[in-house]
Amino acid sequence: MDLLAALSDLFLHLDEHLMKVVDTYGIWTYVILFVIIFLETGVVVTPFLPGDSLIFVAGALAAIDHSPLNIVLLFITLLTAAILGDTANYWIGHRVGPAAFDGKIRFLNQQHLLKTQHFYERHGGKTIVLARLYPSYAPLPLL
Repeated sequence: MDLLAALSDLFLHLDEHLMKVVDTYGIWTYVILFVIIFLETGVVVTPFLPGDSLIFVAGALAAIDHSPLNIVLLFITLLTAAILGDTANYWIGHRVGPAAFDGKIRFLNQQHLLKTQHFYERHGGKTIVLARLYPSYAPLPLL
């Protein structure tokens, strides 16, 4: 239960935690942010990392007067991390994909893979564009 409380606090107070990281690690904060964004976009098993939220919070902190974060350096760092992460994820899929469709990976359901392939053949382009614009979480109900 302590882990859940800690994770909840991390996500709910991401701005405060990021400021502590900036105060503690200084210029190394850019490396930490790079690694988190790269891992979130580039490694299939790490989509749970708070990449989108972190980008938003880091940008907001960089926009504050006298911020220790440089908006230009932050932009270049995070853009590079996202592009390299997407590229790494593509090559992982390119390498693993044939094995997945040949049935060499047991935990993947072949029927689901074929249905997904058929879907992307028909709607792939617009799906990828719209997926970037649509949030990946369910909207919170208005009270």
